[in-house]
Amino acid sequence: MPTPLRLIVGLGNPGKSYALTRHNAGAWFVERLCDKLGVALRSEARFHSRMGRTAASDGSDLRFALPQNYMNESGFAVAALARFYRLAPGEILVAHDELDLKPGSVKLKFGGGSAGHNGLKDVSAQLGTGDYWRLRIGIGHPRDAESLEQEVVDYVLHPPRAEERLAIDDALARALSIWPRLASGDIERAMHELHTRVRPEPAISPDKVPPGERKGSAS
Repeated sequence: MPTPLRLIVGLGNPGKSYALTRHNAGAWFVERLCDKLGVALRSEARFHSRMGRTAASDGSDLRFALPQNYMNESGFAVAALARFYRLAPGEILVAHDELDLKPGSVKLKFGGGSAGHNGLKDVSAQLGTGDYWRLRIGIGHPRDAESLEQEVVDYVLHPPRAEERLAIDDALARALSIWPRLASGDIERAMHELHTRVRPEPAISPDKVPPGERKGSAS
């Protein structure tokens, strides 16, 4: 029988100055998901996170977390939650921005390395394993920009261009559409649906992206 997820984490940097930057794409997903489910996010100082809770498909608690440390310290909150609530790494889904996927792409995978992502690197280090689920939200790479030569750190800490925001918004909507599968623990089927669904051409540009300082690095 599929095991439902117990913790959904959205990686990003805290504070208004980072709320609309590419690095906060994971946080955007969790914020939108909580809005869809009517789950309120509140500060939980002991976990250094904004958190919400609802019932999982089997009646147990399903929690949502937005770590409020900087990106390279994201693992502190995730590991603290895993220890306190006795969560197995495989019961955790971490949503994050992905340089290796273009805006508009979104992929679900289990395990793997960090691919240079400092948030994932710290989560894996603090959990002692990389064996957790990841929702990879494409933001593109600065090398792919037509006339823009940016360092990666500068790139992820800036808002996406208008056309990129539109594509990312579409990817988030497609990820939200498979939530019933994720919620029931049928992650393999959710992955199949997400990866095979044809992406329609968006008709209307969104007017806004949902918003997402402690010592540490924002990247």
